Amino acid sequence: MPIRETLRSIALNRGDRLLSGSDEPAVGAHLVTPRFAFAHHGVYLGGGKVVHYGAVPYRLRRAPVEEVSLSFFAHGRPVYVRLHAAPRFDGHEVIHRARSRLGEDSYSLLRNNCEHFCEWCVQGVARSHQVERVLRSPRGLLRTVRAALRVLGSHNRLRRRSRRAVRVLRAQLST
Repeated sequence: MPIRETLRSIALNRGDRLLSGSDEPAVGAHLVTPRFAFAHHGVYLGGGKVVHYGAVPYRLRRAPVEEVSLSFFAHGRPVYVRLHAAPRFDGHEVIHRARSRLGEDSYSLLRNNCEHFCEWCVQGVARSHQVERVLRSPRGLLRTVRAALRVLGSHNRLRRRSRRAVRVLRAQLST
């Protein structure tokens, strides 16, 4: 299975619907955007705003639940809407629940991450399907680690090629 498909299968559910550029999610929608070897989750407030747990790995620090723009949340990646078969709360109650936790700074990758937060907002139960999938079997964890290592390896090769190209270009320009 290609690397991107492996990572996407870890991060996304089959029913997740890709938003096109002109689509606006429903108020209270559970949003998902794929990252490196996981997906980041948030709750759509309307008006281009999202509440999410700000502790995402590209910042390398813990951050609280915060309200941000949809573009900041997406961080240049595609955004999907997670469809819940029987959501426990309507969109406005989901927003109320999400905003009630603004400023909370209790992020934990395994017990209180952005997916736990969104599932609690929509369903009333904090859980992370991607954590459960990875921990369910050693094979799932191994598949995640292998995919991540492949991506890192290709990224490192690209960086080395880029550095080499810059050196060649500088040498050509200096002569």
